[in-house]
Amino acid sequence: MNEILLHLKLKGEQLDADIARALRLPLDLVRSHLDSLFTRGEVMMCHVTRFEGKRKTEGWSCRLAGTIPVAAPGRKPGPRAVRG
Repeated sequence: MNEILLHLKLKGEQLDADIARALRLPLDLVRSHLDSLFTRGEVMMCHVTRFEGKRKTEGWSCRLAGTIPVAAPGRKPGPRAVRG
């Protein structure tokens, strides 16, 4: 489990399948560890469905609890001026 936490700390938010591939562990084992880390409050997870062309990928998107993902590049919307 420490390997998973270290991987998420170094790489940031990842899909469960990507974590399993990077650590060369079976997906079922990684999901089991992620579930226990989620229960302990060390990892945040949500179910994700992604489409790459016509290929559908489902999995868990995971990140360390208490971390905020880096903002996407580009302009951000600001507050709107109230006219009246």
